[in-house]
Order: sequence, then structure tokens, then C-alpha cells
Amino acid sequence: MNYPTDQGSNRTLTIALYLLYITAIFSGGLLALIALIINYVKRSAVQGTIFESHFTWQIRTFWWYLFWNILAFVPFTFLFFTGENPDAFAGVAFGASAFCLAAVGLSWIWIVYRAIRGIITVNDNQPMYR
Repeated sequence: MNYPTDQGSNRTLTIALYLLYITAIFSGGLLALIALIINYVKRSAVQGTIFESHFTWQIRTFWWYLFWNILAFVPFTFLFFTGENPDAFAGVAFGASAFCLAAVGLSWIWIVYRAIRGIITVNDNQPMYR
């Protein structure tokens, strides 16, 4: 499919949004939320260009990033079921913490990967989806 190439403000905005997603890992996800809002507000302005697929890519990246970060904290709910047993509490707390750190760490790597892949693709003037 041939898309018109826009070298102007839409290109700059798309790259800026990718950078917001990358730096979101240092802001507790707040910058990703700001980028998501901009994605939804400006989505109609990029329809029919290669940037439409990048906006879709960014929006999906956010929602999956949020899902994995919420899932990372689910094991902590098991702490409520350990009762008065300190050994069980310690074991569950350790396991939940290890799982949480691994899941959050992997989601950070994943969001950075998706943003870098998007920046490379937008620099090649290509849509994210073919």
C-alpha cells in the first residue's frame, strides 16, 4: 500500500510520542499516559498516512504495558491469605516481590523495544503494519 509521506509535524509528533513512551519507565508510567492521551486526540489528524499505523502501535503498546504492570502486582493479594504464619508471609512476600520485579522489568524492556522499533520504522518512512 502506498501512503503519502509526511515529513512535517506528524513525523515529529510521532517520534516525540515514542520518546515519551521510552521515558515513561522513569515516571511511573505518567508520561505514557500523557502520550496515550495525545495519541487518541491526534489520531484523526494522521488518518491515511503512515503515522496512523504508528499511533495504533503506540496505543496497543500502552494498553499491554498497563496490563503487564497490573498483573505484576496481583501476587501480592495472596499476602492476605497467609494468616498469622510469619514463615508463609515471608515466602509469599518473597515470591510476589520476585515475580513483580521480573514482570515490571520485562515490561520496561518490552516498551523500550517497541518504541525503538517504531522510531526506526518511522525513520524509514514505513508504516508499522503492512
